[in-house]
Amino acid sequence: MTTPSKPKLLVVEDDAGLQAQLKWAYEDFEVIVAGDRASALTALRAEEPAVVTLDLGLPPDPDGTTEGFAVLDEIMALKPDTKVIVASGHGARESALQAIAKGAYDFYQKPIDIEAIGLIVRRAFELHRIEGENRTLAARPAKDDRVLGTMITAAPEMVRVARTIERVANTNVSVMLLGASGTGKELLARGLHEASDRADGAFVAINCAAIPENLLESELFGYEKGAFTGAIKTTEGKIEQAGGGTLFLDEVGDIPFQLQVKLLRFLQERVIERIGSRRSIAVDTRIVCATHQDLETMIGDGRFREDLFYRLAEIVVKIPSLAERPGDATLLAKVFLARFAKEMNPQVRGFAANALTAIDAWPWPGNVRELENRVKRAVIMADGKLVTAVDLDLAEPDAEVVGALNLKTAREASDRKVIRHALARSEGNISSTAKMLGISRPTLYDLLKQYDLSA
Repeated sequence: MTTPSKPKLLVVEDDAGLQAQLKWAYEDFEVIVAGDRASALTALRAEEPAVVTLDLGLPPDPDGTTEGFAVLDEIMALKPDTKVIVASGHGARESALQAIAKGAYDFYQKPIDIEAIGLIVRRAFELHRIEGENRTLAARPAKDDRVLGTMITAAPEMVRVARTIERVANTNVSVMLLGASGTGKELLARGLHEASDRADGAFVAINCAAIPENLLESELFGYEKGAFTGAIKTTEGKIEQAGGGTLFLDEVGDIPFQLQVKLLRFLQERVIERIGSRRSIAVDTRIVCATHQDLETMIGDGRFREDLFYRLAEIVVKIPSLAERPGDATLLAKVFLARFAKEMNPQVRGFAANALTAIDAWPWPGNVRELENRVKRAVIMADGKLVTAVDLDLAEPDAEVVGALNLKTAREASDRKVIRHALARSEGNISSTAKMLGISRPTLYDLLKQYDLSA
């Protein structure tokens, strides 16, 4: 029977006595020892350890940190997924901040506490294992299992939206998505289509606000050859193109009042007439629509037909803004950064702490679209390996005390929000979340149960 191999740990330390002590302390791991930059980088390339402990005081600068930081920079360049735990007795706080900014996983101050550093090392190995599993899952081809699989969220508010859409997907009811610009209405409409029994048909999207009023009718219903100047051939409209599938009408509130009558007839009778034709054509197309406008107010003003509204809004799904989805801004920002860094700036590894704080605090009036654009710009403009608040063009917020009349309610709301943000930052890792919050794992489990939260 094959003995399972031990996880590899690289100890970069020039003190022979400490080398022996650490090697003895880490008997659960395969320990590789290096005493200077050259041997450390050779071992990194040859052994590819998951975790490295790095003393910043290495020769030829044993009393400083320049050589240690040089090693850290090269490790991050060669193997950015390696968890580097840095040790130093020189200006501990400043060294710790600089090391974390350069990509180190954690920091400890000399003299060494074997038990404490052993705990940090084991936690680093566990995090490396989890991240490896996540990368493996992400690399697998998506299965055709008819779920709303393209949406990324950790917020219960958005999960409820997804569950609603999944429940109505296999019905033929018309669905209206209500939400501010940039909240992902088209993504949800596409998810509904892919979760339905119409997934093999076409998904056709049209933005009613982006097409001139005199062209929108021909875009929707098509036209016969010779119906008007320039109609040199018979052309199907979007409703016909989506036959057997789904038509997504974005910004449906911008459809002209006269054209609303023709759309209502289609919804009632499921037939259309192309411009320039008297022939009725039966079309089996499901309608999903979206708007950021208040259609009920428009009905009162005589700008939107009430009977059309009720035909389109058989099921209404309200999409929360990004500010109403605690933790999602951080989660989505990490996804966007990974995508854009791969495409545009591979040296970028992640976000600095001030960037994550700024992302959490910003109200995101432009919602997910604004977040995506800011992260894309920041990745392009970033000079270092970590995107900062300045790169995002966001000010790092000052700490504020939020007042409320009911102190207990305010505390619970604050706790719930902070726990969600911490879970998002640590990607659901309980140990990392507890450490970030400064509490024990049992205490975190109790709070998760108390507030009905899930990692």
